[in-house]
Amino acid sequence: MSTPIDIEAERERLETAVMVDTVRITRPTGHAVLDEDTGMMGPTPTETIYEGAGAVLSGHGQVTAQHVLGREWLDDTVSWYRLLTPVSAPVPARYDRVEVVTAAGQHAATVGRVWQVLDPSEASTVEIVRVTRLDEITPPG
Repeated sequence: MSTPIDIEAERERLETAVMVDTVRITRPTGHAVLDEDTGMMGPTPTETIYEGAGAVLSGHGQVTAQHVLGREWLDDTVSWYRLLTPVSAPVPARYDRVEVVTAAGQHAATVGRVWQVLDPSEASTVEIVRVTRLDEITPPG
């Protein structure tokens, strides 16, 4: 006989134990404009659709989160990175950009890196956390 999952308790555990960084999701609102003085394209205008609690997990980070929670809750993926945000956060759309604004861990290597949303957030009848597949697009620096 299986024990029912307390969805609110699991949601709270994920938000307090795993989604400890501040992430920003921006959406393109137009096209880059040519700077005639430099001949370079300027930045693409964007709007911030979310800034708040979240986590960017690599394939290894997903395994670590499973150990923290004591159970497997995230399936394998073809994408190396996943964004976790609270269910109350807006649903990211394909081509939105994701950045980690501040990282809780002093050794986190996520700050300054940029990801692009591959697909809209995964959908489920029972949602404990919003999960979005990402592809890293950090420009060379």
